[in-house]
Amino acid sequence: MNARGGSALTFGVAVALIAGVTLGNGGANVMPVFVDDFATRFGLSDSGAGIVAASQLMPTAVVTLLLAKRAARPGRVRMTRLGLALSGAGFLGAAAATDPVTLVLANLVLGTGLGAVYAAATAALAATDDADKASAVTISGTVGVTALLIMGVPAANHDLGEGSGFLLMTLCCLAAWPLIRRLPDGPSTPDTGSAGTGETTAAKPSVVLLLGTALLWAVTQGAWSYASVLGRQHTGMSHSAVSAVLAISSVVALVGAVVGPVAARRFGRMRSMAVFVTVQALAMAALILTHDPVLFTVAAVLWQACQLAVLVQMLAAAALIDPTGRLVASLSGAGALGTGIGPLAVGAVLDAAGADVLGLVLALGTVIASLPLLRMTVAGTQASAERGLAPSSAAATG
Repeated sequence: MNARGGSALTFGVAVALIAGVTLGNGGANVMPVFVDDFATRFGLSDSGAGIVAASQLMPTAVVTLLLAKRAARPGRVRMTRLGLALSGAGFLGAAAATDPVTLVLANLVLGTGLGAVYAAATAALAATDDADKASAVTISGTVGVTALLIMGVPAANHDLGEGSGFLLMTLCCLAAWPLIRRLPDGPSTPDTGSAGTGETTAAKPSVVLLLGTALLWAVTQGAWSYASVLGRQHTGMSHSAVSAVLAISSVVALVGAVVGPVAARRFGRMRSMAVFVTVQALAMAALILTHDPVLFTVAAVLWQACQLAVLVQMLAAAALIDPTGRLVASLSGAGALGTGIGPLAVGAVLDAAGADVLGLVLALGTVIASLPLLRMTVAGTQASAERGLAPSSAAATG
């Protein structure tokens, strides 16, 4: 345990964090597969499928934001398990649904449960003794498990019948129940502490920071939603080739989760994150605008790697500023909100102005959205330095 005084990142703690974050954000990450399932089952149009998807994504985002303050207090394991129970019931309802109305209601229930899981699990990241390492390990594990779910859910639907993928997600909720018992808990008095008392005060995020986070993930998720379509239209690559490129880029992007903390320690959190944001913006624009398959592939890999590096740095900085976890949970909720809005906004820009304008808008949006986050990284560096000096100061006065 270091100056932060958090829980050691043991294997059990890492598994609990990965299980919680994977399921909490599972609705958004596996949504393309879910959409394909219920659109086929009920013959929904694109707009109809979008409404059903929103009925799950929006409750997850709103509940995560609403429960961020509660997640800063003790009882995270209980809160996560309540969310898992609610999510499991919702997944069962979605699997058994026989009409779109029942499907929407089931998605509202499971989205609410996932929000509780996501708030508690992301807040727990701040309770570890090494925020950078915890964020990198959790994000890397989440990417790996999500990749398995993206393959497993459609396989279940194909082999066992439509809707079976939701049953698989129910089983995942059951499997996560014992795994999250090692989830690090919050401090007993997060809202009443003061300097010098050993207690911790929860940080209330600013509206500008939340809006910046929402915008960044709206841009990112929106671009990702249309990456395959634009890749096929602009480069002439086949559907399978583009899918392979995006899949490979997602796996290779794990390098970004590892490089992010290393770059922060070597070059400084502010400087390294500024570089990652700049490269991410340029790579995103190149991916949308290029007509060359090789450049498309390179841009996809750079974009995804830098995105994960930025995400790890963002979570680590928030954890350093606020060890109670409220800030991490709030930013996660804002990111989930942006994830739900992004595809709709990007689709509207693409239809109205075309890909050339979209590339410039997304690159500019990435830079603007990152400004509040860059400012937060400065505060995170200062908080880390202050906590590092605290033991020496206490020894001197003693």
